[in-house]
Amino acid sequence: MAFGSFSESGDDEALAEINMIPLIDVMLVLLVIFIVAAPMLTHAVKVDLPKVSSTLNQPMPETIQVSIDAASQLYWNKEAVTQAAFAEKLRVAAALTRQPELHLNAERTTPYETVAEVMSAAAREGLTRIGFVTQPQPQSATR
Repeated sequence: MAFGSFSESGDDEALAEINMIPLIDVMLVLLVIFIVAAPMLTHAVKVDLPKVSSTLNQPMPETIQVSIDAASQLYWNKEAVTQAAFAEKLRVAAALTRQPELHLNAERTTPYETVAEVMSAAAREGLTRIGFVTQPQPQSATR
């Protein structure tokens, strides 16, 4: 197959361009073939899955907010309580079938001794799920 030019000069220079039309036609035919053939290739594998019985998810236990301010005043769910009332509330919470989680909020200036006494009293009553609630550091605005 010879490529020629329409110029009168008679140059025997080769044509350096690739004809894209046949390549596009081949790609379109392949695309149509794949579009038609793709649904035929999808088939479901039949699997006999085992039948099991499962239990319902247990609801999360309630959480109790225990707060301590700088003056070592105790708060049970944001309600001020005395040491004796606090011990009684711990005893009642420990007696529940699903023991609640204690979330301990303490001010920065609260003495560590007070925090340790609260944790010790909770552990003594049998409450072992104690979490510390903290405030995150503010992000710097220089980023």
